[in-house]
Amino acid sequence: MMSVRSQGVVFVLAIALLATCAQNSEARVTFENGLKSMVYLSPKITQHQGSVSNKYYYDIEFPKETYLHHWLAIRYYQRIGIKEKIYNGNLGFHRSDVIIAGNAGICSHGLTQFFGLGSETRKTSTHVPDPYGIEVGNPLEVPYGYEEKWMLNIHAIDTRGAVDPMGCTECRCNLYNVTIDEYGRPLDPNYVGGLYCCYDETQCKVKDGLESVKRNLYLKYTVKWVDWSDSIVPVKIFIFDVTDTWQNTGIHDCLIEYDVEQSTTGIATNDYTSSKWSSVRFPISGDVVYGVAHQHSGGIGSALYREDGGVICSSKPIYGKGNDVGDEAGYIVGMSTCYPKPGSVKIAQGETLTLESNYSSEKSHTGVMGLFYILVVESSSESNYPVQAHEELKVPILSWGLAVFGLAICAAILVAYHRRQRSEDGYLSIAA
Repeated sequence: MMSVRSQGVVFVLAIALLATCAQNSEARVTFENGLKSMVYLSPKITQHQGSVSNKYYYDIEFPKETYLHHWLAIRYYQRIGIKEKIYNGNLGFHRSDVIIAGNAGICSHGLTQFFGLGSETRKTSTHVPDPYGIEVGNPLEVPYGYEEKWMLNIHAIDTRGAVDPMGCTECRCNLYNVTIDEYGRPLDPNYVGGLYCCYDETQCKVKDGLESVKRNLYLKYTVKWVDWSDSIVPVKIFIFDVTDTWQNTGIHDCLIEYDVEQSTTGIATNDYTSSKWSSVRFPISGDVVYGVAHQHSGGIGSALYREDGGVICSSKPIYGKGNDVGDEAGYIVGMSTCYPKPGSVKIAQGETLTLESNYSSEKSHTGVMGLFYILVVESSSESNYPVQAHEELKVPILSWGLAVFGLAICAAILVAYHRRQRSEDGYLSIAA
């Protein structure tokens, strides 16, 4: 990553059960090993069994000109002089005084985050290799009359007491008794599960006679930074989606989610693999320095291929096997990653890349995802920056690095746990 090495622990998307946190904000500067550090808590999230919280928190609290790593960490520009806090809704996407900055592509809309993973982040390496960094805070990129800010989208589903925990995490519409989306529009009768059925304040079905128990949750994040170094090489963030329609329509319409049908031939063929592919034309030339896939429960691996069929990166899931926090049976708790040797994995401008996403079809799955993240050093950028290591600036895991306004930033997002029993505050096991 830039002049520091880092790794992020991220809030989980949809399938997460957060643990209770009773801590106060710890917003104070500390110094350690030449790094400045500040710790914050998100606004309070209150949940009860089966409830869904999917809120957007704008203008989040952290030092200016920093990058925050979260499930969905989105950079945006807000018109100078706007004082209101735009919490608890996605209203900001539809306002003229808010502009979403987005990443380098590939999708035409949606997937605008700089980075974000799900429950797999606990055991997924997310450090950016030295000497690369993600540059933000460049005043030349900010539209006139606006200022740069950051937003978190926190989407949590409480599966305590759920009739079908797996069904809740897959947002099956019948378990939520939902027939309209969050804007009041009727759902397609063929839509049986996904994000349109588990929006903010919806309720998944819980067992009869269950006593409602509320708990307060917070997202805890730590920001670390060091002085900028001219040896930092900037990288661009690209996110691929296996539902991208470009190959058929010429438009990068990324649907984000899809369903996996239960196999009717798996027993006879002893093969329960359901594969989906999409192809895109890459907009720049450069070197890949990092890659990782994002899948939901049922995923069995994903790969990104060159035009000649060579593998750019293959990423496979790690499943939990027990009840301990970080090892919950039935959940993906990690994804394998790729850190190619600098200069060894090149992509040509205009090259057609193919994404493959594989799921088990032994059971049906709704609302699954097949995303792939890569960090790329653009060829023109690489030639202007010396590639040299800074081993003395390595920092412990729990941070994500980037460079901003002459600063190299490391940000970590954590769910803060306050628990009586570890098994109570992890995800509920969904293994059969």
